[in-house]
This record gives sequence, structure tokens and C-alpha cells, in this order.
Amino acid sequence: MNSSKIISVLLVEDHTVVRESLSKLLKTEGRCSVVGHARTGREAVDLAARLCPDVILMDIALPVLNGFAATQQILAAQPGAKVLVLSAHSEHVFVERMIAAGAVGFLEKQNSAALVIHAIHEVANGKRFFSPAVAKRMAVIRHHSRGRQSLPKTRGVQLTPRETEVLQLVAEGHSNKEAGAALCISMKTIEKHRQNLMAKLNIHDTAGLTRYAMVHGFIESSVHVTIV
Repeated sequence: MNSSKIISVLLVEDHTVVRESLSKLLKTEGRCSVVGHARTGREAVDLAARLCPDVILMDIALPVLNGFAATQQILAAQPGAKVLVLSAHSEHVFVERMIAAGAVGFLEKQNSAALVIHAIHEVANGKRFFSPAVAKRMAVIRHHSRGRQSLPKTRGVQLTPRETEVLQLVAEGHSNKEAGAALCISMKTIEKHRQNLMAKLNIHDTAGLTRYAMVHGFIESSVHVTIV
């Protein structure tokens, strides 16, 4: 990328204060332009397709569609998209899954503003960038290539993109009606996806689906849901 070109950035972050702070930071920097804000993973997928930003600054813990699934869907539609993760969660499982999804960089939210800006420029210029702490952690990850796993797997089971979305919404405590409204599909279709999930995963209740979603990183363990 031409060093004089303004870098277009899509911010994907569900916390308004963080999103606004990042927007101000990039505006002050002068060489980046925030072209869109997404609060949910679904909004991120839609805006990425419409705006084609140079860099997508992606959080992981997002409502409706988490950062893993959103990244997979964005890159499935736009293989050349550059997703840079900015998350409070930098544990092994999160880094590994985002790299597998196709992210080209990973930063922690406690990193400095200067490092975030530097990472955006590096990624926009076709490079990969990981914070020092994440890079050190990656050294012990054996499978850290950019090879993408388009769908999450477990016990040899492959979930469809829609099943992944429904799993997250169910685990977050949404009713069939709420999940249907979020995904613009009928309650009957939501119920069918729930049945398919339970059959594939050999799980027989909502609490089991929620535990599964937490263990496999579809939602944060801190999400306030009731498990019985």
C-alpha cells in the first residue's frame, strides 16, 4: 500500500466507550479513516461487504455473532480482507482460533495506542502483526498457520454457519423468538437448528449447549446466563 494513502478502518466493538475512543485515536493519528462502526458480529459482516475497508479491527466477544464466526464469514466472502484482532482475551485458545479463522494480527486491549496504530499500518501493508506477548505465546502453538477452518469442529462434528449463530444466541440466553428476530428467520427454523445442534453434539438441553459454547469459546464464561 502507498504510504501516503489513507487507511480505511472498520471498527468492530460492542462497547460504545471503547469504540468512540478508538475512533478518536485514529482520527487524531491522521493517516487512518474510520469508515464504519459495528456493534455486533452480524453488523461487521454486512459492513465489511459493503465498505471493503483496508483493515477490520475486530473484537472477539460480540453479540449475535462472535468474532470467530464473523471473521470466518467475512473472509469467506472477501478472501483478501485483513482482520486485526483487538481483544481483552489473549489466552491460547482465543489466539489459535482467530488465526485459524484467518486473522492476520492480534493485539490485547491493554496495548498502547502507538502499538495499535503501528499494527494497523503493518496489516494494511500486507504484513502480519502480533503484540510481543501474543507472539511469545504463539511460539508454543504448533498449528499457527493461516490455514482456515471455515467451520468449528468437535468430535468430528462440523457445524454450519447458521448453526454456529444459533448456538451463540441460545447460549447467550435468547428465546427462539429473539433469536429468530436477530437472524431474520422464523421461530420454527430456529427450533429446527436447535434440534440439529443437539443431535450433532449429543447434547439434550439448553444448559448443555450453553456449557459447550463456553468451553469452545463461542461466548465468554463471564456472560450472565443461568445454567441448571
